[in-house]
Amino acid sequence: MAANLLTLARLSALAVTILLLIWSIGFRSGFLHLSSTSSSLPTVHLDHLFSVLHPLLMVMGFILLSGEAILAYRWMRRWSRGARKLMHLAMQGVALGFGVLGIWAKFKGNVGIMNNFYSLHSWMGLACLFLFSAQWIAGFMSFWHHSEGRRTRTIVLPWHVFVGLYTYILAVATAETGLLEKLTFLQTKHGMPRRSAETTLVNCLGFGLVLLGSFVVFTAISPKQHLHVQHLASIKNTNTGNLCSSSNKNGYHSSHQSSKIMSFSDFDNEK
Repeated sequence: MAANLLTLARLSALAVTILLLIWSIGFRSGFLHLSSTSSSLPTVHLDHLFSVLHPLLMVMGFILLSGEAILAYRWMRRWSRGARKLMHLAMQGVALGFGVLGIWAKFKGNVGIMNNFYSLHSWMGLACLFLFSAQWIAGFMSFWHHSEGRRTRTIVLPWHVFVGLYTYILAVATAETGLLEKLTFLQTKHGMPRRSAETTLVNCLGFGLVLLGSFVVFTAISPKQHLHVQHLASIKNTNTGNLCSSSNKNGYHSSHQSSKIMSFSDFDNEK
């Protein structure tokens, strides 16, 4: 099941990438629209360029790259633990860099910082950037730099996973509000018809982001790595009700079956 979810996540990411590039290049709100802007207005050129770069960089960083980094421990199982951690940390670092550049592109426009910081989308975006940055620093200090003891890292790990997935979901929700805000702006300020090719494409992009976010989260929390909890509980209940004379047989059966399932401590070590 985990392999199927990983495949669906990859296909969704590919679809989102294609739709995002088509929107950024092929429509009037994309890069090609710069050619129709008067060359005597360089500020308009820059504002339009920054407005295109913002969604492109944010989706590529906080959703596509970050999602792939979350799935790194799935598709890199045959790699060493250090290689998996390094790849996860590096991809999240690149994603953070894309996010910083995306927010810089938005604030670099002619309207300034405060004029951009008015909507729910902007508030959610800054909250996402703060959580992402704190998560990356905490992950580096606790799991890569080993500045904390093993017991502390074991306690921090579940929170690191939870906050990471929460931040990813928040990034997807922020992107959805941004797409809605962009469509509203184009329809009210630029007269875009409610039923147009660009509107349909943006709606498909938003739906693709929902699918991608769902598949990434489901893949990350799929029960493959947690089956041992129910398995060990059933073994314990079985052993409790058995006679002492059969304890050796049950003990062998328990250890034999348990060895087939990856324990949570092993997953902790991988992290």
